[in-house]
Amino acid sequence: MSYAQYLKELLRPLGVYRLEGTFGGGELEVQGAALDGAMGRMEEVQRESSLLTAESWGLERTARLFARRPVASDPKRLAAALAALLRIGGDSFTQEAINDTVIGCGIPAVVKERGRGEVAVSFPGVAGEPRDFPELKKIIEDILPAHLGITYDFWFLTWQELEANFSSWNAIEDQNLSWAELETYVEYL
Repeated sequence: MSYAQYLKELLRPLGVYRLEGTFGGGELEVQGAALDGAMGRMEEVQRESSLLTAESWGLERTARLFARRPVASDPKRLAAALAALLRIGGDSFTQEAINDTVIGCGIPAVVKERGRGEVAVSFPGVAGEPRDFPELKKIIEDILPAHLGITYDFWFLTWQELEANFSSWNAIEDQNLSWAELETYVEYL
């Protein structure tokens, strides 16, 4: 129901107003349209004010609060990455807390301890080097404690997988893949 209809229904029980086709009815239409516009804007502001519901400018404005913007392009992933960055606190040095916040880079990432002062970062479900890796690396290194040595593990097609999935070199050539596409062909298997 529009606000014009709402205002008319509010005044109708009084029985003293002619609300259709009159100057007063027209005034209620104009005031109702203004209220509809204001309500639409307030609903947009309310939606964009929360990471749970934001879809556009609310996410971008929140992202500007950080030194680096997560590389996620999908609004849901960007919202999850920003929420992870907002959870970073003074006690975020356990492996569990680091894994909870490292998704702030914008794509799924996992940190595992390799030894004293050494960690490895991998990107599950992402074959090869992730898109925008230089920016991802900066974000991850901003999140992880500075005293840690960081190595990055990438997922590429192994010879064993190659032999298991292609009967011959002709079968590979029939796919018409570049070397980079072949290396990351794991995501299609």
